Amino acid sequence: MTSQIKPSDQDLWSAIAASDEVAFGRLFDRYARAVYNHAFRLTGSWTLAEDVTQSTFLVAWRRRGEAAVLVDGLALPWLLVVATNTTRTEWRSARRWLAALRRLPPGRGVEADPADDVVARLDDERQMADVLAVVRRLPRAEREAVALCLWSGVPYGEAAEVLGINEGALRSRVSRARARLARMVVDGTKQEDER
Repeated sequence: MTSQIKPSDQDLWSAIAASDEVAFGRLFDRYARAVYNHAFRLTGSWTLAEDVTQSTFLVAWRRRGEAAVLVDGLALPWLLVVATNTTRTEWRSARRWLAALRRLPPGRGVEADPADDVVARLDDERQMADVLAVVRRLPRAEREAVALCLWSGVPYGEAAEVLGINEGALRSRVSRARARLARMVVDGTKQEDER
């Protein structure tokens, strides 16, 4: 029985740069779940997370001729930053779409999507919405640090390199974010107890 050696991300990206679809499929298989989970943590919606994941890998394919920022030979940190940027774009598009809907005259209601009836997904989305409501109160730099390091488990050094800062600055952002989040949770609990 021979053991199969997995190609490195660098080898895959080199093949992808030459338009190798099989190599791209391998990269997708390797990181799609991590990008999907990261996107869910950013959006609080499984449906949006699917869209963000697809868009992230579409961007990766379109930019295959460019040198991706591989950190320690890994593509995941770069893919997560692409997913974060894609999420921002999705939110801007959603805001514009909602604004356009509000300008339309009232009409008949839209039929509910059967997928919305899946209780587990709705519970996940509600819980994630509560978490996002708190996390969105953090400064942008701290939100990025939380999303990459705490939620998606990207090592500090790799996340710092992708964000273009030193590791000490990133660790400081994570520490400040943790402290702020703890205060926000305690303050929120006190407010609920007072009701």
